[in-house]
Amino acid sequence: MAKKTYQDTDGTSFHGVTIRATVEQLTKAFGDPDDNNTGEDKVNFVWDMETDEGEVFTIYDWKNYRKLRLDEYVVWHIGARNKSVANDAERELLKKL
Repeated sequence: MAKKTYQDTDGTSFHGVTIRATVEQLTKAFGDPDDNNTGEDKVNFVWDMETDEGEVFTIYDWKNYRKLRLDEYVVWHIGARNKSVANDAERELLKKL
């Protein structure tokens, strides 16, 4: 199952793969995110993650430009180094959510 990582996630980007969840759901499943929930930046929350195979990816909101409620459903982007890893991450995330 997908889990938090301490590996470098530089070089990840969006490949069209998203999930829908609340901050509360993601925090319960994967621990605390890095957050700056002010609405002033492109991203309020981000989780640095890795797949079962050790491939890194990120979960993040994108361009909401407002403070997010922790219980509201948000469309989260999955950032990965390629679409295949993004798809693997999506499958693993949905199993855990």
